[in-house]
Amino acid sequence: MTGTYVYGIVNAEHPALPDGLAGIGEPARAVRTVTEGPLTAVVSEAPDGLSPKRRDLIAHQKVLSRTVSGGPVLPMRFGSVAPDDETVAAVLAERSAHWLERLRALDGKVEYNVRAQHDEQAVLHRLMAEDTRIRALAEDNRAAGGGTHEDRQRLGETVVAAVRAREAEDVAALRHLLEPAADATVAGPADTGGLANLSFLVDERTVGPLLTAVEEVRRTHPHVEVQVNGPLPPYSFVEPGPAPPADPE
Repeated sequence: MTGTYVYGIVNAEHPALPDGLAGIGEPARAVRTVTEGPLTAVVSEAPDGLSPKRRDLIAHQKVLSRTVSGGPVLPMRFGSVAPDDETVAAVLAERSAHWLERLRALDGKVEYNVRAQHDEQAVLHRLMAEDTRIRALAEDNRAAGGGTHEDRQRLGETVVAAVRAREAEDVAALRHLLEPAADATVAGPADTGGLANLSFLVDERTVGPLLTAVEEVRRTHPHVEVQVNGPLPPYSFVEPGPAPPADPE
């Protein structure tokens, strides 16, 4: 045994897990619980050489799905391992106030992750159509047979500055349109070349407004490619807790 793998945290009065529930590993480790005071951790033995294999990622998600059917659960991200059960119990005791508050706050809530990036060609076309300075510099260079090195450099620097300004504008517009439809928002690191990586907390019964807002982004910003993933367990809102949505302008 190389440690205790933690899937999630529930209230101590959470219904018992189904018999024979299997978790990660090959062979699959039996899922059990560790209880300390008002909290219970859903755990199993941690296998040697743990890595994010597809089989184990699916098993992690399956355990959470079976657990949440009995009530709210704070999902831990894949790979959460403690040295032993005693350490898990000690952390439950130490952080009980925080996790009890999170269980109340996340009851009935799900997460939607939205990632956005520019369609580079579409953005350049828009800048050429809308920015008179860029258009004038490009036309001058074309008329001069391509222009001097300094002319081309000036055009390139002007385009880069305009793209960065458009990125900032589009991220602000994305948040302005989507955040009012969510209870809370957490920003994650943007992918390389991406505009934004945002996670939204919404009531699982009323996700329509958020999805409608995503379609509005696609309609009004066709040069922005938007990818939506959800519903997900609210991983991004367990620790340290969500930031409130920005006030609509």
